[in-house]
Amino acid sequence: MEGERPKISVIVPVYNVEAYAERCLASLAAQTYPHMEVVMVDDASTDGGGRICDAWAAREEGFHVVHLQENQGVSAARNEGSRRASGAYIAFVDSDDYVEPNLLERLYQALTEGQGDVSACGEVGLGLRAGPARVLAPAEAARCLARRAPFLWTPWGKLFPAELVKETPFDKRVLCGEDLLFFYQILKRVRRIVYVPDPLYHYVYRAGSLINNGVTEKRCVVLSVLDRVCQDAAGSFPEAEACFQQIALDTAARLAMQTVENGAEGSPRDYLKRFRNDARRHFSWKAWALRPNKKSMAAELALCAGLPVFEGMAAVYRRLKPLWRNRMG
Repeated sequence: MEGERPKISVIVPVYNVEAYAERCLASLAAQTYPHMEVVMVDDASTDGGGRICDAWAAREEGFHVVHLQENQGVSAARNEGSRRASGAYIAFVDSDDYVEPNLLERLYQALTEGQGDVSACGEVGLGLRAGPARVLAPAEAARCLARRAPFLWTPWGKLFPAELVKETPFDKRVLCGEDLLFFYQILKRVRRIVYVPDPLYHYVYRAGSLINNGVTEKRCVVLSVLDRVCQDAAGSFPEAEACFQQIALDTAARLAMQTVENGAEGSPRDYLKRFRNDARRHFSWKAWALRPNKKSMAAELALCAGLPVFEGMAAVYRRLKPLWRNRMG
């Protein structure tokens, strides 16, 4: 019965995604879970996104909209939505993505059947390797994050206790990497994470989004976040320290590859030196053994070896990449 189920609050931060918001909100209106609310937080959009939110709030019961007076960023928007949420559980959905009708139903079912604190589902759009349904301890979940399979540290595609989310807000000062910092704090406070491989969340690639642009100072903030996480894990989460070191290694190598391929807002050489130093600081053989794939294996070792080695490897990769694409085609 509907009355026996707790309410789930879905937080949707909205900022200049007019072309995507309608599909996102329609997918939430189609949810099979009977007791839910949708809190849309318009982060001072300059397109028609705010009006779309108003229209949904006017016609759909349980849809509420909050309009922020000035743009504050996704962390502030999520925090504001969480503060206003009245449900016992909270799920996050980005307004340029969309979800399957049974997302909330399946996440809640997994949470209760697995007696977990947090549940997570599979996704479509990022190409993560799915795995079997299972219940994980926090250190095991951290290994999943390090291997980038079967789920990441993104807040979307997961179901959290509302009290835990409200006690662990997103850091508004962090402009890139806020998701990782949030999920790390969650991992420190839970006992069981339930994973189900059902591909219920659709991530939509946008060329203009932050992670899909070239390397900038804003993107490099994630390196400082990883420094904080690795330092904290060494003392308070030692069984997962190598996992977060691997995330730091992988992030430095990915940023370095993107700098070589797409350039940077400043001196590419200065960025590469920063990434080399960061990789060396976090390198350990235990962390490296958690590498997600062969490409990461080579990039991380080459970056730690030095810029001439890394740049040589990157040059070979650029020459071979079109051949691999032709083969795949």
